[in-house]
Amino acid sequence: MVKKYSLKRVNRIGVDEKQKPIEPIFKLDYKNLLNTAQYEAVMTTEGPVLVIAGAGTGKTRTLVYRVARLIESGVNPGSILLLTFTRKASQEMLRRASELIDARCEKVSGGTFHSFANLILRKFSNKIGLNSNFTILDQSDSEDVINLVRGNLGFDKNKKRFPKKQTLEDIFSLAVNRQKPIEEIVDEDYHHFIDSLSEILRIFKEYTEFKKRNSMLDYDDLLLTLKKLLVENEDFRKYIHRTYKYIMVDEFQDTNKLQADIVALLGGSSRNIMVVGDDSQSIYSFRGANFKNIIDFPNQFKDAKLITIEENYRSTQAILNFTNEIIAHAKEKFPKVLFTKNSFGDLPYLVSADSDNLQSKFIVEKILELREEGIDLKEMSVLFRSGYLSFDLEIELNKAGIPFKKFGGMKFIETAHVKDVMSLLRIINNPTDKISWFRVLQLLAGIGPKKARDIIDDIDRTSSVKLDFQKFIRDKNYPENVGSLFDTLSKSSKASLSPSDKLNILLPYYEPLLREKYDDFHKRLKDLEIFQMISENYRSLNSFLDDLALEPPSSSIYDIAASGNEEEFLTLSTIHSAKGLEWNSVFVISVVEGFFPSSRSAESFDDIEEERRLMYVACTRAKRNLFITYPMTLFERGNGLVFTKVSRFLSPINNEYFDEWVLNEE
Repeated sequence: MVKKYSLKRVNRIGVDEKQKPIEPIFKLDYKNLLNTAQYEAVMTTEGPVLVIAGAGTGKTRTLVYRVARLIESGVNPGSILLLTFTRKASQEMLRRASELIDARCEKVSGGTFHSFANLILRKFSNKIGLNSNFTILDQSDSEDVINLVRGNLGFDKNKKRFPKKQTLEDIFSLAVNRQKPIEEIVDEDYHHFIDSLSEILRIFKEYTEFKKRNSMLDYDDLLLTLKKLLVENEDFRKYIHRTYKYIMVDEFQDTNKLQADIVALLGGSSRNIMVVGDDSQSIYSFRGANFKNIIDFPNQFKDAKLITIEENYRSTQAILNFTNEIIAHAKEKFPKVLFTKNSFGDLPYLVSADSDNLQSKFIVEKILELREEGIDLKEMSVLFRSGYLSFDLEIELNKAGIPFKKFGGMKFIETAHVKDVMSLLRIINNPTDKISWFRVLQLLAGIGPKKARDIIDDIDRTSSVKLDFQKFIRDKNYPENVGSLFDTLSKSSKASLSPSDKLNILLPYYEPLLREKYDDFHKRLKDLEIFQMISENYRSLNSFLDDLALEPPSSSIYDIAASGNEEEFLTLSTIHSAKGLEWNSVFVISVVEGFFPSSRSAESFDDIEEERRLMYVACTRAKRNLFITYPMTLFERGNGLVFTKVSRFLSPINNEYFDEWVLNEE
């Protein structure tokens, strides 16, 4: 009888190796390179995980080390999917991970939601009825297609007010990203177009069919189609789950409903999903971001592990104590209290000024003082809720010769509606200004380029720098609206009137034209109030117009390069554009009710809470010095000078957390 003998491998001391698996050897000493909370996040590799990473707590570092840990543990790099909101962010994380260990990190699938969707859909285009070389429409392309469809349907000749192509694209995009019907979007955000709802729905239907016929996808279609495939095609879903075993998502608080749905679908049965973000920095609802995505994650994944990272590496403890108080009053949040090993530092300053202009002068003076103390301009920023709030400051900075760049909003003289009003003022100041005449005349119904040129030629033939507007009207036979324009210019051209007095005449004339020309007229009206408020500081129209003639800044905060030959500049930025950045010294300006929070948010609980988070984001940008300023009086068109009230987000904070200053002009 032949006996079988099984060969069993043993180690040198005779113990079966299966009883003691070989542990991977790690290059990095994770425990000593990370703080306790970061280490926990990096080491938790299985199942759903929600990481709440407070401002300045090393969120990116945590993600980088987690990628490295997974790969050092033997995970196939190609099975890791890292989703971020910019391609630059994912590239930077994977580069840093590669520097920590080796080039395997470069094989991790990293990118934006849209780039990932595009990659997958091109591979599986046959499953969605598209050619593999389908065309992707960017926003401008989408608007042009919508305009074409709108014209084909005859709505471009519609006599009643109708949304422009940009507005239609906004409506369609919000409907997709919020996963809401177009009817709801129009009712909530564009109610003044509710009478055009049936036409808007018709355009959307035709727009959708046009894209399908021509093998086109817009940005939103990329995500919508990916979700549809994941939901409806089992083979595709199984392929995704076999391919991607570990899903990581950065800035989860900024995801919209559609993106959150995709994340949940990508997880599969293993549900190895780690989302990282900060509920207290969710500030992009206007782009479709849904605050509830991060708040509801533990409800969606009942066994999700919650890890909170609270040690801050950016700010002083004095600033953190103040910002902790701001967010402590939020009604819905994940509790966290930021702390630091940095020095305690100076308390934040709450500075009240008699007027908007005195606020601006204080900021200019303080910036010059800080620079004398050795702080570069590039280490300072002025942040504001809306772009128009810096208008007066821009003039004072220009007078003081302080170079600056403004981000996240057009300089006010670049906005079309302010250019319109400035053109009216320039005509009063110089009636031979043909460029301003050409702009103003075409604001009027029935006046096109040719008719405008004819009128300008008639004006030019008078060859007078002191045009008699009334005499001109009597001598010429023009339409009634042209006569009304000349009559308004005549009334506002009296030499005894100040710039503000002139605007008191011009703005009521211009407002109906504004409402007719711009779909978002209600937002632009506030700009004109600020414009008139600035004019209160001038007695001469000529000096007013001269001071407004500033160099236009760049529009992107990520394109930081000084204008002209200046190597150093001060940053002026909306808070939305400043998120993720930091400066040594930060000024947050005009923190009064009606501006911050904005008056438009007052009726909505969710909007007010987002405004609170916006204040938190602004103040957590500061590393060493934080100045919060507000004017105690403001000029309102129709009401004159009114008293203000400090923002509701600051009034409950105990004065032990800040130094209060009241400005007096010498």
